[in-house]
Amino acid sequence: MENLCRDLDKVRKISPLVHNITNYVVMNNTANALLAIGASPVMAHSVDEVADMASIASSLVLNIGTLEESWVDAMLIAAEAAHKAGIPVIFDPVGAGATPYRSETCRRMLEECRPSVIRGNASEIMALLNVSSRTKGVDSTASSDSAVASAKELASATGAVVVISGAVDYVTDGSRLESVTNGHPMMSKVTGMGCTATAVTGAFAAVNNDLCEASLHAMTVMGVAGEIAARNAKGPGSLQMEFLDALYCLDETLLRKHVRP
Repeated sequence: MENLCRDLDKVRKISPLVHNITNYVVMNNTANALLAIGASPVMAHSVDEVADMASIASSLVLNIGTLEESWVDAMLIAAEAAHKAGIPVIFDPVGAGATPYRSETCRRMLEECRPSVIRGNASEIMALLNVSSRTKGVDSTASSDSAVASAKELASATGAVVVISGAVDYVTDGSRLESVTNGHPMMSKVTGMGCTATAVTGAFAAVNNDLCEASLHAMTVMGVAGEIAARNAKGPGSLQMEFLDALYCLDETLLRKHVRP
């Protein structure tokens, strides 16, 4: 708990610049969530500026939700700049396994971008290992529990921390395994919550070099904020507003009250 509160305080004091190359659906959601938690978001995807932007950022978030070839090129360029700058690269393999093009792009991201953290739902994580898995668009058709072995193997193979989102969130570096049970079912009715988790992971990875712990803190904050938001929300529409307010208002008292062991 002390380390979680420390990292949240660091995000708010430092306001790390989180460079996002993300999809059209979630740009507004993720930018507002980063602002609410205390980070500084930038959405830049032109091949003409991504290297310069990544070189001055504190972390880089790559999200393939709305794939387009020039955006893939931009991600590869930005990741190279990020590695040169020594900042973490957070990868969200949205819809991995849904189409051959999407799966091939994921393989390129793993090989060429060498992500520091990979966050996805169970189906996406399993698909990255060519495990027999079926996706329904970008929604998971498997439980997070069923992907734990795949996540550990993926982490060991890539050297990345792997995060599985679900009813229970899991974080692993191949040997360590942590879980987060906070959250609310209504969160799955709001588009982009997973993508928001990836962006928030970028904020925490910017202030904590232990990327397993940073990822655990990000998922915990997401879960707690979701629970608090759901108490005041009438449905998915108001949940979005309440969620941003919950992120903004999070403090040590609220975290100690809501975080489940």
